[in-house]
Amino acid sequence: MKINELIKQSEINRRRLIEVIYNAKAGHIGGDLSCLNVLTALYFDILNVNAADPKNTDRDRFVLSKGHCVEALYVTLESKGFLKKEVLDTLGQYGSVLSGHPTIEVSGIEVNTGALGHGLPIGVGMAIAAKMDGKSYKTVVLMGDGEQGEGSIYEAAMAGNQYHLDNLVAIIDRNHLQISGNTENVMGIDNIHDRWSAFGWDVKTMNGDDMQSIIDTFNSIDYTNGKPHLLVSETTKGKGVSFMENIAKWHHGVPTQEQYEAAMKEITERIDNL
Repeated sequence: MKINELIKQSEINRRRLIEVIYNAKAGHIGGDLSCLNVLTALYFDILNVNAADPKNTDRDRFVLSKGHCVEALYVTLESKGFLKKEVLDTLGQYGSVLSGHPTIEVSGIEVNTGALGHGLPIGVGMAIAAKMDGKSYKTVVLMGDGEQGEGSIYEAAMAGNQYHLDNLVAIIDRNHLQISGNTENVMGIDNIHDRWSAFGWDVKTMNGDDMQSIIDTFNSIDYTNGKPHLLVSETTKGKGVSFMENIAKWHHGVPTQEQYEAAMKEITERIDNL
């Protein structure tokens, strides 16, 4: 897709996200909004996936390690044809197949996630499997920046380097806020670039709020350099809803009716102007 088409698709997904969380009365809306551009770029431009053949052995694999932001993944999967609207509308209802973290009961989701620090080790395993089987598929793992305090991530980082997993891309959604406040006040990670470079990874920084930057960064990856890849995606918590941006309390929050209407109006106006 062209950049302007990706931007519009992301805004359409953003509007649907607000609707889904408002109706479900639950959701990690701030982190959902900060990673939505990346998810849109992945599913509409980067990943080799097909809703009509979701278990194709040559498909690219995606793991949402920051599984609490599943609502952003759900709306992306819906817009890509993996998930039916009438199913997504059941989120938050008794008996729904959907939960507050990714579940393999949903087409297009590779693995149950949500226990922070688990996604990258799983992704390492998938990437090793591709190497062993002689497959060309890529594995992409999306982590949160607050998640970087989990020790299992760094065990996986060492393994990624040890096995030269240049078919593995890890992304950190660097919105600088976690449930308990600013990441640098909780467990500082401002040395991300140096830290991951020391682990032997190919590290790049991109503007996750800018679709062109996301696409250009992915296009610049050298999948033959013998190194796993880390993309530091600089984003804004609550991106796209002005009164939610950079406010920690929206890590997990449900808008009131007035806030819901204001958010929908704001996003719809942007869509209409694209």
